[in-house]
Amino acid sequence: MTYQQNSLKLARMSNPQAFAPGLTRPDPHSVAVHGAWRVLALADRDAVERLEAALRALPPAHTLRWDLSGMAALDHVGAQWLWNAWGRRRPPDLVLTAPQTEVFARLEESGELALPTHVERPALVDRLQQQVRGLAHDLGAFIALVGQVMLDLLQFLRQPQRGPWREISANLFRIGFQALGITALVGFLIGIVLSYLSAQQLHTFGGDIYLVNILGMSIIRELGPLLAAILVAGRSGSSITAQIGVMRVTEELDAMLVMGLPHGFRLVLPRVLALALAMPLLVVWTDTVALLGGMTAGWLELGLTPRYFITSLPDAVPLANYIIGLFKGVVFGVLIGLVACHFGLRIAPDTDSLGRGTTSSVVTAITVVILADAVFAIVFKGVGF
Repeated sequence: MTYQQNSLKLARMSNPQAFAPGLTRPDPHSVAVHGAWRVLALADRDAVERLEAALRALPPAHTLRWDLSGMAALDHVGAQWLWNAWGRRRPPDLVLTAPQTEVFARLEESGELALPTHVERPALVDRLQQQVRGLAHDLGAFIALVGQVMLDLLQFLRQPQRGPWREISANLFRIGFQALGITALVGFLIGIVLSYLSAQQLHTFGGDIYLVNILGMSIIRELGPLLAAILVAGRSGSSITAQIGVMRVTEELDAMLVMGLPHGFRLVLPRVLALALAMPLLVVWTDTVALLGGMTAGWLELGLTPRYFITSLPDAVPLANYIIGLFKGVVFGVLIGLVACHFGLRIAPDTDSLGRGTTSSVVTAITVVILADAVFAIVFKGVGF
């Protein structure tokens, strides 16, 4: 505390009335302001009522000469009182000290505080530009994530003994084994539906024996990998995004960086590798169960025996279709893992962002899988027929 502040405190203790905010009229055309116009003094209800009565009794502010040079102290609260009494503008004959001049200059610069009454919405072009910029930013971050995964994979191949084997094993169990039930149920039902619909048309033209060709080609080459990928994207992709998002909310990701554990090597790489390994196995499992469902429906609808179905399937479906289906499973698994981890790492530390990020992850993963399947159909259009 400075010497001036100590002197002011001692003077206030010896004569408190001298520091009470007030107004005097030396003559009919002037007003002298005295006392300490500060927040503590103006917090007294009696002082506030006395000042409001004195201000109401005065003539208009622009007709008087105001002298503030005799004030003991002034802060922004006291200045705002006087500023409001003057109608938010300086009187013509105003006497101020240098510090007081600075305070009132700030009040003049701030102007009248008011909330906007109308919020203009951005135009259509602005919204499109924002969406394009957001899409470009997401694409750049996704490409950076792919590059980081490639670097982490090279490190894993150079030093496999230090790799995240436990994380890979745990994700294989959650993504692969725990998804066998739902993929089997959906695959079996899809096989039955496809077989019944095809059998009705084939029986009309006397082509019952071609049911094996239709089911084999459609399930092994297209429906099996695509169906397994969509189910895994909805089930495991959302789970991966939610797991990483919760780690962001609970600040576990920040703790990992503090401990020197990289996110890519310990979080992204194990999940991508687990999906790349589990998806081909799930494709084989889904194909098998879907063919069993189609074989059952063909036996009941057309009378094709299971023996005939099993013996005719290898000739109806060339080996290249099995290889294409397995390769699709690997690619779909990698894409689902990258998309899920990408949205998980971009989640903000709040619950609303967690829900939006999980939804966006599932939708984007399914869309990317369907686009990749379309690319496969174009590239391998002459293979396996």
